[in-house]
Amino acid sequence: MIRILVIVVAALAVIALVLAAATVRILREYERGVVFRLGRLLDQRGPGVVLLISFVDRLVRVSLRTVTQQIPPQEVITRDNVPARVTAVTYFHVVDPNRSVVEVQDVLAATSQIAQTTLRSVLGKAELDTLLAERERLNEDLQKIIDDQTEPWGIKVTAVEIKDVEIPEDMRHAIARQAEAERERRAKIINAEGEFQAAAKLSEAADVISRNPVTIQLRYLQTLLEIGGEQNSTVVFPLPIELLGPLAKQLAERQPAAEPGAGR
Repeated sequence: MIRILVIVVAALAVIALVLAAATVRILREYERGVVFRLGRLLDQRGPGVVLLISFVDRLVRVSLRTVTQQIPPQEVITRDNVPARVTAVTYFHVVDPNRSVVEVQDVLAATSQIAQTTLRSVLGKAELDTLLAERERLNEDLQKIIDDQTEPWGIKVTAVEIKDVEIPEDMRHAIARQAEAERERRAKIINAEGEFQAAAKLSEAADVISRNPVTIQLRYLQTLLEIGGEQNSTVVFPLPIELLGPLAKQLAERQPAAEPGAGR
């Protein structure tokens, strides 16, 4: 009799433990519980201890932490008909646990599919130069579009980052040649601008010298000092600067007269 009583008490204790385990849930700080009572949605619970009615209530745990989801590589044809293989990553978290359970069957799978289709759609409208040089703007466009589509599910997409863009090898060589040609063009423009500025300065100096003939004499003497200061075997015979003016004038008068004779 005593043995039977002990067995009954043990069985009741086990049943009580099972019922307690079925009616008590402990949710962490980053978790929320979506409770269904006889199939009807109740208010979300947690964090902490949550009491349920056995065989009546059903609890679904939902994590509020940010999820980092890798988007599988997507084959994209850009607007200028260049094939590219793009990989990206999305960051999102649940803001409404009830809707994330009721409105969509699998949050992760649904968000991944939306991200893939949006990635192909947005990048297919961009040119290759935009895809390579304006990733930040494309990331913002992707984030906004995906967030708008997942908002009814209680999901907040915080960021979308394009990780890598792979293009064919021949296209890489073409881009490298284009970049080299662009650098050469800029170098020629800078060189031409430098020559233009130097010519402008020389023109200004010539105007100053023409207004004051003494400056050419000072420049002449300065040149003689520079030549004499160097260690070389050059012999310089100074020539009065006044003689150069008449000589230049005579040469200028004779040159037009010599041109017709040369034509004959």
